[in-house]
Amino acid sequence: MAAADWFAHAEVAEPAPRRRARPAQRRPATPVRSRRRNARRRVRAPILWMSLFAALLAGVVAVNVAVLRAHVAVTQLDQQRARLQAQNQLLASHLSAATSAPRIEAAARRLGLVQAPAAAMSYLDLAPQGR
Repeated sequence: MAAADWFAHAEVAEPAPRRRARPAQRRPATPVRSRRRNARRRVRAPILWMSLFAALLAGVVAVNVAVLRAHVAVTQLDQQRARLQAQNQLLASHLSAATSAPRIEAAARRLGLVQAPAAAMSYLDLAPQGR
């Protein structure tokens, strides 16, 4: 009996009512002018984006060139600083040699000056005596 019920005609719901088809509304024919405008717009937009992108790339390149120039200038200044430091050290060495005590003593002897004996030296006290 179960098999008979399985294949028996089942009650089927009625289909939903169909909607009335609206009468096709015709769009007014677009004039040729607006089609051309649309075509121009379709061409202009990508050109505008490409030119904007090209300007941005040119800006990036300009910034990179400026950074490279600054790097070259810094490198040249570093080299100049190293040269000046070496020159300052050489001048300090010459100054030290020129102001050394043996050199001054030799120059004084050539001029006929002699060193005073230690016993001939005296000191002057500038402090007031009333303390």
